[in-house]
Amino acid sequence: MREREKLTIGQVRRIALAAQGFTDRRPEGAVERRHLNRVLARTGLFQIDSVNVVTRAHTMPLFSRVGPYPAGLLERVASKKPRAVFEYWAHEASLLPVETQPLLRWRMAEAREGKGIYRRLMRFGAEQAGFIQDMLAEVRARGPIAASDIEGHKGTSSWWGWSDAKHALEWLFWAGLVTTHSRRPSFERLYDLPERVLPSAILNAPTPSTEDAQRALVEISARALGVATAGDLRDYFRLSPQEAYPRIEELVEQGTLIPVTVKGWQKKAYMHAEARLPRKVRARALLAPFDPLVWERSRAERLFDFRYRIEIYTPASKRVYGYYVFPFLLGERIVARVDLKADRLRGVLRVQAAYGEPHAPAETASELWQALEEMALWLGLGEVEVAEAGDLAAALAAAGRTRPVQPAAAVQAAERFSMDEA
Repeated sequence: MREREKLTIGQVRRIALAAQGFTDRRPEGAVERRHLNRVLARTGLFQIDSVNVVTRAHTMPLFSRVGPYPAGLLERVASKKPRAVFEYWAHEASLLPVETQPLLRWRMAEAREGKGIYRRLMRFGAEQAGFIQDMLAEVRARGPIAASDIEGHKGTSSWWGWSDAKHALEWLFWAGLVTTHSRRPSFERLYDLPERVLPSAILNAPTPSTEDAQRALVEISARALGVATAGDLRDYFRLSPQEAYPRIEELVEQGTLIPVTVKGWQKKAYMHAEARLPRKVRARALLAPFDPLVWERSRAERLFDFRYRIEIYTPASKRVYGYYVFPFLLGERIVARVDLKADRLRGVLRVQAAYGEPHAPAETASELWQALEEMALWLGLGEVEVAEAGDLAAALAAAGRTRPVQPAAAVQAAERFSMDEA
């Protein structure tokens, strides 16, 4: 691999899928903390999203790679000692291994200076410094605490409707002066001091220089992507060109990144020196809209010839594929997409629309049905129900005949599934 300079798109796909953990053997028994750690070592982070149409997006990457797991597992490592992950801004709001915290302290320091944060929060930090310190004192005295616990500070549900207390706490979160202790069933964040949340070994770890930290973040991105353009590498942790590009060149000089050309790609690419090229990939996975394999839409198009856009904010009459659409990975290609909704009252996983890609193989419907059954079991839902929308819907319904998932298995899965997903 080290000598390779030219790659085909098929090779890049296999390298990328291996880098993301889709060639790792699935656990034969119960999924445990070590399996979660292995997946996080591959992906580097899970992007957080509060939308709960099926299940919240950060719960999906582990399922996509190892299969059904107790949802309480992710909650435990995020909110119970010994913590394995923490929340911070990486590729948007994310769950990251606690070991990554020192690598993001430069971003926290910049936030304290009003850099790299939302403009509205930047203004709030400059204009309400005294109030922010009051909120820090509240956290110190009362934490873990939610913004809604601050008397007289009830905001509306929208971002722009945040209360002053919420703005102050989010500014403190960006600045690294508070962190997430846990979340309520409503998904509301509870804030606390880092020293009461993060392991002491992490807090006491030396702070790397900004350049060293950024270089380490780019390398994490490169490991997770396998082969990537400079834009792909900086997008993974939302680095600016000025932050990422010099670090990329330094990693090339070190031999950590190998410049390569990819047939059909206009831009130069880089391969991690330890990336591996499997001969074949036999993946089968439903992917959440914010899975790191597809979250950068232009990369998904270059890698899989798959144009993907999330249509949550698109008026229903203008949606092409649906409200909350999951790509379906089969083998080495994304071969279909399904608009899903968990109807928890009826105990049904609803396939509101199903579409095949032009290159979808004949077995797509049957393989997709099996993946949907597995997801339904994991969610504690007793049936998969297919609507008529989409060119794959009829074949998918025929593949499953909408037969119910075994009730006993569904009950067991429901018992494993944490209440905050109900």
